[in-house]
Amino acid sequence: MALAAALMLRQDNLPGTIRAYKRSLIQQLSNQDQGKRSISRQVDCHVSTVDRWQKREDIYDMPRSGRPVTFDDKVRLLLIGFYCQTRPFCDSGRWTIRFASRYLDSHPEITGLSISKTSIHRILSENDLKPHRSRYFLHISDPDFFPKMTHLIYLYNNPPKNLYCFDECPGIQVLQRLSPDLRTEKMKIWLEEFEYIRNGTTDVLALLNVNTGEVITQCRSNHTKETIVEVFETYLERAPKDQQLDYIMDNLNSHCCYELCRLVAKYSKINCPPEKELDTMDKRRKWLMRKDKRIIFHYTPYHGSWLNQVEYWFGMLTAKCLHETYHSPDAMHKAIKEYENFWNSILVKPFQWKYTGKGLHEKVVKRFTGMLYNTIKIDSRFLVKQLKLHTNIAINYWELVDLTTWESLYQKITDQQYLIEYVITMTKKKRIEEDLKCLGILKSVLKKKLDYLLDHAA
Repeated sequence: MALAAALMLRQDNLPGTIRAYKRSLIQQLSNQDQGKRSISRQVDCHVSTVDRWQKREDIYDMPRSGRPVTFDDKVRLLLIGFYCQTRPFCDSGRWTIRFASRYLDSHPEITGLSISKTSIHRILSENDLKPHRSRYFLHISDPDFFPKMTHLIYLYNNPPKNLYCFDECPGIQVLQRLSPDLRTEKMKIWLEEFEYIRNGTTDVLALLNVNTGEVITQCRSNHTKETIVEVFETYLERAPKDQQLDYIMDNLNSHCCYELCRLVAKYSKINCPPEKELDTMDKRRKWLMRKDKRIIFHYTPYHGSWLNQVEYWFGMLTAKCLHETYHSPDAMHKAIKEYENFWNSILVKPFQWKYTGKGLHEKVVKRFTGMLYNTIKIDSRFLVKQLKLHTNIAINYWELVDLTTWESLYQKITDQQYLIEYVITMTKKKRIEEDLKCLGILKSVLKKKLDYLLDHAA
C-alpha cells in the first residue's frame, strides 16, 4: 500500500515528495527489523541508499548552494487563489494568463511580487489547473434520476425482444452557402463559405432498434402532438404483431399526450381511460408506463436524454449530413434518407452499452456542495429539486458516496441554511412551506445517518 502511494506521487510529478516518502519508508521498515536487501527491493533503491538513510534521523536533504526559490509555497497559493477564485469585472469574466500577468504587475500587493505570464502558466500547469477554460454542462435535477437511470441501464443490459429508442431532432436549419466549398493547396482542408441563406427548418424523428441497431427516420416540418401520433402509428404498423413492445423516450409533453394514450390503447387492444382520469402529464406517463398492456413506455430522467441511445445516432447523423449546404428541406431529407439506408445496410450494429453510473452519485453530491458556496445565485426551483434529489440519494444510495463528502454537504447546508431559506422564500410560489420542508427533511436525514455512523464507530 505504501509503495503504491509513492508510485501515485511519481505520476503527480513531485520528485522531492517521492524521495522524502521513500526515505520515511526505509526508516519505518528498518524499525521493523527488516534486512537492508529486503528493504531495497521493496523501496526500489540501492542497498547503499538504505544504509545511508538508516543512519540519518531526518528524511530531508542537506542545505545546498544555488539560486534561492523565487516563488515559495505562499506566493504560489496566493496566485492560485487569485486566478481560480476571483473574476476581473464585477464578478464576471475570466482571467487569461497574459491578462492576469499585467494585472498582477500593476497590483503587486496581491502576491507580494511581480509574476510573469510564463511563471503563471508553469504554476498552473504543475497543479493541473485550467480555470480559463469552460464547457456547457447540464446539472442533474430530477429527484428520481437514479432509479430511472438504473432501470434504463438494466433494459440495455437485458433488452426485451422488441426494445426501441424514439426521439426527435428538432429545428434543424437548412442552410445554403453562397459559394461551393474549396480545398487548400497543401493540406486539402475544406474551406466553407461563411455567408449562407436560410431555407427553413426541418425535424427528424427516429426510431432505433436496440437489439439490431437498425434505424427508421421520418422528416417533418414540426413535432407537434399530432405529428408525433401520426409518425408513431406508422412505427406501430411496422412492429411485430401480438408481441410486447417497449419504447424508450424523453419527457417531451407530446410524448405523453392523451392522443398518444388512445393510440397505445388501440394497438394494445384495451380500453383507454377517460380523459378526465388522465388529465395531467404525470397521470398519463404512469398509465403509459404500466406493464399490464402490450405497449410499454420507459421515460428517461429529466436532463437525462443522454441515456437514450438514439441520441448517439443523431450525433453521427449531424456530423455526416446536417452541416452540409442544401438548397431546400427536400434536399436535406434526401441526404438523411441516404445516410439511413447506408447505416442500415453497411454500418448497422447494436450499441454496446457499458455505462454503469459508477461514481456519478459522488459527483452529484460534490457539485451540489460546490454550488452552495454561491447559494444566492441558485434558482429557487432548481434548489428545491436538488434538495429532493439529495434526500433520495442519502436514503437509497448512501454507501455509494464517501463519508467525507456527506459530511461536507451537511456542514455546508448548516452554514448556508439561512441563505437557502431566503432563496426559497423570495419566490412567488404558493407552496413555499412545502419547499422549506424539503430542506428540513434533507438535513434531518443527513444528521441521522451521520450520528448513526458516529455512534457505531465509538
